Amino acid sequence: MRNAIAFRGGEGLSLAPVCILVTALCGLPLALLFAVGLAPDGVLSLAPLSETLASRSVQRALWNSLESSFLSAVLATVLGTALALAVGLTNLRAKAALVFLVLVPMMIPPHVTAIAWSQALGPASPVLQWLGLAPPPGAAHPVYSLQGLVALLALQHMPIVFLVVRAGLRAFPRELSDAARVSGARAPRLLWRITLPLLAPSLLAGFVLAFVSALGNFGINALIGIPARYTTLPVLIWRRLAGFGPDIIGSVALVAIVLALVTLVLVALQGALQRRLRNALVGLPQQPLAVDLGRARLPVEIGVWTFLALTLLLPAASLVATSLVRTYGLPLAADSFTLENYAEILFRQSVTLRAFANSTFAAAVAAILIAAISVILGYFLTVGRGASRRLAGLVAAQADVAYAVPGLVMSIAFILMFLRPLPLVGVGLYGTLAIILIAYVAVFLSIGLKSVSAAYMQIDASLDDAARVSGAGFTRRIARIYAPLVAPAAASGAILVFLTSYNEVTVSALLWSAGNETIGTTIFNYEDGGYTTLAAAMASVTVVATVVVMLAVNALARHVPAGTIPWKD
Repeated sequence: MRNAIAFRGGEGLSLAPVCILVTALCGLPLALLFAVGLAPDGVLSLAPLSETLASRSVQRALWNSLESSFLSAVLATVLGTALALAVGLTNLRAKAALVFLVLVPMMIPPHVTAIAWSQALGPASPVLQWLGLAPPPGAAHPVYSLQGLVALLALQHMPIVFLVVRAGLRAFPRELSDAARVSGARAPRLLWRITLPLLAPSLLAGFVLAFVSALGNFGINALIGIPARYTTLPVLIWRRLAGFGPDIIGSVALVAIVLALVTLVLVALQGALQRRLRNALVGLPQQPLAVDLGRARLPVEIGVWTFLALTLLLPAASLVATSLVRTYGLPLAADSFTLENYAEILFRQSVTLRAFANSTFAAAVAAILIAAISVILGYFLTVGRGASRRLAGLVAAQADVAYAVPGLVMSIAFILMFLRPLPLVGVGLYGTLAIILIAYVAVFLSIGLKSVSAAYMQIDASLDDAARVSGAGFTRRIARIYAPLVAPAAASGAILVFLTSYNEVTVSALLWSAGNETIGTTIFNYEDGGYTTLAAAMASVTVVATVVVMLAVNALARHVPAGTIPWKD
């Protein structure tokens, strides 16, 4: 009875607005997308979807999406797991620096990754020309192929697998490995018979996350797939909408529904398989192994650092070199060196500074809003009881679906939602920065919510009971007890949201308009328009800005509570 009264009182007044807001941002746009595609005349029918699936262009794009996503997810899982095992199970030195560098590719926009590698390995590569290793003119570009596309997608999403597997390793109780070692098991046997089987749920989660991320990736699929004549579903959606405009929104919605359904089936399959693979562990989570590599430590360290150098320094050097030549294709030399590209984008092109301002504003506001929503919703997900917890779970599921569904699909959903002015107030959001901002909140809410929910689960429930007995209302309990305790997790989620949305292009590719450009769309438009040196210059500035932000956040590690910095223990 007390719970029902509380739910109707302060708790209900706090939960209701959050539920309405999240449903309006995450649930309704997707529901409208399915309604437009499957019930264009108000009557549910699968005929339009069947016709869409019968299209040869859709079939080819669907197969290409599944093929490239599967292959890249396999490669990302292998690479990410190997790095997580090396960092988490051995006595490698400089682990903090290794973790930071492994995560850098995840924070670099995928279209920047595509531009950097296409410039690094092509015949016009300034770095390869300087080294005398450039392919001959007219040779096929190695990146513009299925293999190149798969490799770049794998490098882009490898850090996701690394984070998931590393978190799984840290949850292992050490007693398991100690018992096996006492029984005479060596490191390879421990890895094969104990560590990897217990990591199965984490490996599956990492694989599916990499698969889904590749499925919805737009930047790499567009900048690499289009020259390679390898069209995937995100590129097909973008081409149709960019070529025909909002008039073709119904047809595009059906293609988006195909992409959304594939994603949801994968997520549901992951959940079912994880329940079968789950193993109950008894004991405190701690470092499971401390394998002394002995004489092999130096070769392993050389291998890891060489891999990171090749994946980070080679494309970065090529990107910078391309930005410093007068015309794309010239070798970097004294007579071709210029800073005009930087002067052009920083001082002459007003779109550049406007894009940086728009992206910074939208990403920062979205991160703050997500942190605030997560603190309230996370309470009801973990501490709430009865109807409040069930309702919060339903709302959180909408946020998870919005995150799992590719960003381009959510963009279509938001176009359908806000193409016309809002009822009652008559204000239009389509073609404004506001639609990009609320799209960021909808798509990335799940990131912040999961961080905060995990922090709530570590808080003893007796705190809430004691506060209630003492007469503290819901607002007071949140402000004086829970908000301070989960603040580090909320800040960690907000940092990840900011870094993820700051450089993204997938969500804003269809939502931007003149005057409301973002960093991602501006770089993409430069490259797509043939201004390769300008694209390289702006991409270089973006990479530097991202790394500077990460280093600045990293420098705060000693002054903030543990868990605030996402990549720090």
